[in-house]
Amino acid sequence: MPPLNPDRGPDSDDNSNSALITQLLIFALVAAAFTNIYIPQPVLPVLAEEFGVDAAKASLTVSGTVLGIALANLPFGRMSDRFALRPLIVMGGAMVGMAGLLAAVTETFSVLVAARFVQGLFMPALTTCVAAFVANNLPMERVNVAMGAYVSATVVGGLGGRLLGGFIHPPLHWRYAFVSAAVLLILAVLASARWLPRAGVRPQHPEGEHGFIKLLASVSTLRMCLVGFGAFWVFSSIFNFLPFHLSEPPISASTDLITLLYLVYVLGAVMGPLAGKLSNRLGSGRTMVAGSVLLGLSLAALLVHSLPVVVLALLGICAAFFTIHASASGALNSRLKASRGRGNALYVLFYYVGGAVGITTGGYAWDHGGWETVLLINAVVLMIPLGVGLYEAALARRTA
Repeated sequence: MPPLNPDRGPDSDDNSNSALITQLLIFALVAAAFTNIYIPQPVLPVLAEEFGVDAAKASLTVSGTVLGIALANLPFGRMSDRFALRPLIVMGGAMVGMAGLLAAVTETFSVLVAARFVQGLFMPALTTCVAAFVANNLPMERVNVAMGAYVSATVVGGLGGRLLGGFIHPPLHWRYAFVSAAVLLILAVLASARWLPRAGVRPQHPEGEHGFIKLLASVSTLRMCLVGFGAFWVFSSIFNFLPFHLSEPPISASTDLITLLYLVYVLGAVMGPLAGKLSNRLGSGRTMVAGSVLLGLSLAALLVHSLPVVVLALLGICAAFFTIHASASGALNSRLKASRGRGNALYVLFYYVGGAVGITTGGYAWDHGGWETVLLINAVVLMIPLGVGLYEAALARRTA
């Protein structure tokens, strides 16, 4: 998952019960938002057959949303610095919900992709802006707890979307999954509009001193952004084309079984804190190397046509990905002395661009070379976090 904005602002409510209600509303918003992102993933073969498109085009229903998030994250990051946050959150949530309802009723594939893209464009209102709201409006002693709940909500939502799309609703009834997710989000938005405290404007950092360009000019910042790009490329591509691979002989798994395999994703709920402790002990570079090696071994294991081996490989992929991601985002925030919000926005941009490009590239790799080609391309991209990790580890040894 992408890093959260750690900037602090003035507390707006010292009442413990009010702060708890705020945390619950934040959890509901983020979980409902992430539920909407991944609904089509387990039913991509069903969408491909229903709309008469190939795997690469069907994957646009996921990569289009991820691309929208990537494009809109920086603008929403700037708006969250300048404007009151609650209206942005409510407006963004309403747009995501309405676009989800459009995706549920359309009979045209291009409209489905467009609706998914619109969902992505407004999703940062429920991620970047929500993180800023937490930092601005909760008492200092509750901020870390709320951020932890935020991360858990992204995992719960990501898993919920996959289960909703391919298990809770039958695969052929994927439209009902979009309706259910939209209704859940709209209810969370209505509750937030009613009970979230009014937020003030965030403090702004000096534009000329710590703008996006200056942050990108920092090699240490850019390295961590590239790690997020490469790691999420691999993670997104593998989980996006896994249903196509497993539904074919010799495994020939059902959609229900494939969807259940996404339960391995819950490993991310515990790997973030564990990876942080590991980074503190070994250093971020060595932790990235360890995660990259485990991810590479897990990719190799996916060449084996055995369902138990696939399950073990997916567990390894989840553990490795969240280890790499947590160590990279932790290293980024520990080095940024100012403009951490913009630094995190850049990381999120690279992160989701990596996911969108990985899914799209994986689609063409699948169509022209099959599962082995998808795995080969991902093994090459994995050299990015591995190389950065090795460099960071060497740099740490020299400066020790």
